[in-house]
Amino acid sequence: MRAYHLETPGTVDGIAPRETDRPEPGPRDIQVRVRAVSLNKRDLLILNGTYPLKAVPDVIPLSDGAGDVVAVGAEVTRFAVGDRVASTYFPKWIDGRITPAQIDQPGATLPGMLAEYARLDENAAVRVPAHLGWEEAACLPCAGVTAWHALTGGEALTPGQTVLTLGTGALSLFVVQFAKTLGAEVIATTSGATKADRLKALGADHVVNYSENPEWGTAVRELTGGCGADLVVETNGPDTIEQSMRAAALYGQIVLLTTGNPRRPGIEISNVVYAASLATIRRVFVGSRAHFESMNRALTLHGTRPVVDRTFGFDEVHEAFRYYESGVAFGKVVIRVA
Repeated sequence: MRAYHLETPGTVDGIAPRETDRPEPGPRDIQVRVRAVSLNKRDLLILNGTYPLKAVPDVIPLSDGAGDVVAVGAEVTRFAVGDRVASTYFPKWIDGRITPAQIDQPGATLPGMLAEYARLDENAAVRVPAHLGWEEAACLPCAGVTAWHALTGGEALTPGQTVLTLGTGALSLFVVQFAKTLGAEVIATTSGATKADRLKALGADHVVNYSENPEWGTAVRELTGGCGADLVVETNGPDTIEQSMRAAALYGQIVLLTTGNPRRPGIEISNVVYAASLATIRRVFVGSRAHFESMNRALTLHGTRPVVDRTFGFDEVHEAFRYYESGVAFGKVVIRVA
């Protein structure tokens, strides 16, 4: 089979294709013919050596992939040949709170999905919704589950409450879709009219242009009658956290999903403490298999489809990475494997 390996970190050209044997399943494993994979920000961080979890040398990249089961181990009970499955981001995190023993990830400390075949522990996969194609299913394990966990993993979000999401990254687009599914009013931020129109078409009720409104936290408060957003899905960390706190309701939740720019100067807490008052900040690390399965039930019930920006071929891996790195995508960047 063909598989890509990160031979030389720091450069896209260091991701090299190689012919190797198929990974045969052990007693509790499934062998998956990978049909499609997708890129996430963490894949660029791993490539550049700045991801908090150090990648093993020569690792097969990418955490997110989907395909069909072509062989099963003798003790497998969860899947059968022919099942359509997706990988999970944390293969050992099934439910409950994550522990240090459960932090291993495909594409970092474990072989990833950028290969024609993958071996997964049967507990490290989920069935994908029947209405999704392979490219769509490959979008779910990281961005989709993170967005779902952000909205459902804390204090319950009730219909009619307001959710604020930042920008037009794939994760933020999932938040828009899921928040509408949960009955929320959605405010999104972006920097241009074209993207604003696409956000509204996806379900956003209001869009704030942060280029025209640098103090966009105030604009969000005006849109909510001075109350602020009940839940802010914060994807930029230090770069935007002050405005997010200003935008949050008195007892709002701010879900912090990234550390943003590590070189940015520290936040002046006096600038935000009075505006944010009693808002709560919590961190989210993608999610467990249980979060993934819960999300899939919602996707199936509502027929929701991920937003795919562009699909590349298996011989176009370098082009896919460079396109994703450019930051122009509206939605997921996918590589079709087979």
